[in-house]
Amino acid sequence: MAPDTRTALPPDPTDTAASGKRALARLPRAAGALIGLLPFAVYAGLFLAVPTIAIVIGAFQDPDDGGFTLNNLEIAFQGIYLHGFITSIELSVITSVVPGVLGLVIAYAVQTSRSGALKRAVSTASGVFANFGGVPLAFLFIATIGSSGLAVDWLKGLGFNPYDHGFSLYTFSGIALVYLYFQIPLMVLVITPALEGLRPAWREAADNLGASGWQYWRLVGGPVLLPAFLGSVLLLFGGAFSAYATTQALTSGSLAITPIQIGTFLNGNVLAGQENVGKALGFGMVVIIAVVMVIYSVLQRRASKWLR
Repeated sequence: MAPDTRTALPPDPTDTAASGKRALARLPRAAGALIGLLPFAVYAGLFLAVPTIAIVIGAFQDPDDGGFTLNNLEIAFQGIYLHGFITSIELSVITSVVPGVLGLVIAYAVQTSRSGALKRAVSTASGVFANFGGVPLAFLFIATIGSSGLAVDWLKGLGFNPYDHGFSLYTFSGIALVYLYFQIPLMVLVITPALEGLRPAWREAADNLGASGWQYWRLVGGPVLLPAFLGSVLLLFGGAFSAYATTQALTSGSLAITPIQIGTFLNGNVLAGQENVGKALGFGMVVIIAVVMVIYSVLQRRASKWLR
């Protein structure tokens, strides 16, 4: 076979010039986008990155001479502080799994409803309730089901006092009940897009093939929804684990959870030589939240392919 003697054509200078002009035209838009992100980057750096770095450094720093030490972490993971981590994790697990299941049921019932007004009402209410917390939420529950609350007084008039039967708003179970107020609406908000990702055609195909409702959820709907559900529960766990103001307002610090213990250090109630134990507690929380967020990102990435 004869060799190919054709020569390559030189690049068209017109095309090169046009490409250069397009690249130059994109520069102002890219610069504008970066400038628009600058305030957020400064905000995140000042109020997230800098405090996190300070916590990590302080957790390994001797308060007396500033040298490296592991004593802060040793104190933070034993005794009352270890109990605080355990209590915080138990409270977070309960107030993420239970609202996760209830929120999923509510979101599915609303999503399968044909009423557009109901969907809008639930979405709006969930957005409000999910962001209502702190001292106002604590006052709301104290006024309603506190020891002298309106609902408790009404029950006393009927001859039943829940506080005589082991219930108390100011204990672990009472705090868990309060957390449901904002955790369930939050679950409704975060799981609704995943439910919208369930294609009606999948259910129709399963019905045409003779699959029962249980078989559809076990083989199709469940596996598709599971990553999003687990990711949403992890998000609820992170929110409950870091909550502070509501529990502090209800218990005045009597419930030993890690955020309240850190608040005690910030208020200056510190033994000599333990000034950086609060930072070690914060470092432990940062590690736990980081692990939760990594797992959440992995699950969301897996679930997102069904939402496209």
